[in-house]
Amino acid sequence: MIYLKLIACTLIWGGTFIAGHIVSNALPPLTAASIRFSIAAVLLLLLAWKREGGLPKLSLQQLGATAALGLTGIFLYNFCFFSALGKMEASRSALFIAMNPIVTALAAAAVLRERLNWQKWAGIGIAFIGATVLITRGEPMAALHDISQSIGVGELMMLGAASCWAAYTLVGRAALKGLSPIAATTYASLWGLGFLLITASRELPNVGWASLGWQVWASVTYLGAFGTVVAFVWWYEGVKALGPARTAVFNNLVPVFGVSLAALMLGEQVMASMIAGGLLVATGVTITNR
Repeated sequence: MIYLKLIACTLIWGGTFIAGHIVSNALPPLTAASIRFSIAAVLLLLLAWKREGGLPKLSLQQLGATAALGLTGIFLYNFCFFSALGKMEASRSALFIAMNPIVTALAAAAVLRERLNWQKWAGIGIAFIGATVLITRGEPMAALHDISQSIGVGELMMLGAASCWAAYTLVGRAALKGLSPIAATTYASLWGLGFLLITASRELPNVGWASLGWQVWASVTYLGAFGTVVAFVWWYEGVKALGPARTAVFNNLVPVFGVSLAALMLGEQVMASMIAGGLLVATGVTITNR
């Protein structure tokens, strides 16, 4: 059952790129993220009350750590996520996000001085070769002559999202000391929602709410309820049962589901460079996480 939940979890996360693509074409990024985490925050508060009897009081250090989580993993990550999906295909976005573990490993080495052995460096190298194939659409030499053909606003935003997630992961190591994953994530979501609502205040009055179709509302509800809360619960059940290393391997299924769903639901073309680049990234991530 735990393996089925983890597979379902990665399927849900693969689906967030489809839902995010639909939402990003109808709503400004900060507004879309605000609605997503308004739904998620309510559900997380109910979950914290049901499973843990409510939220614990925070120390000053925990207050700062959860605020940093909300800033990096909720506010900045989702701004980059929705901005990217408004500029590029959902399938390419899903493959970009597969670089998260690699960016996190490099950030841990640079910031926390964690040592990387030759095996991890080999995995990082393979993953970056795959990312190069993916970003340049299989034509790295052509990209050297005109980089703008390969890297646009969407690609830069998705790379920014990967960097924000790396920061969120590293801050989370400190924030989780003395806090359960549910409590830390709920506080981070509340902080992030606060940041989002403040910055989205200029967008909200200009949104054509009456013109939004049911697909947009269904997609943003999916992102908040399933992509944030349900997947989170199942993922941490996997971490508890199998350990973080074995659970992390399932992350490689997210881009597979993302690309497959984008082809089936959005009619996006699956290019040979996407398959080759995605396989190299997945191989590199697996080697690095062993």
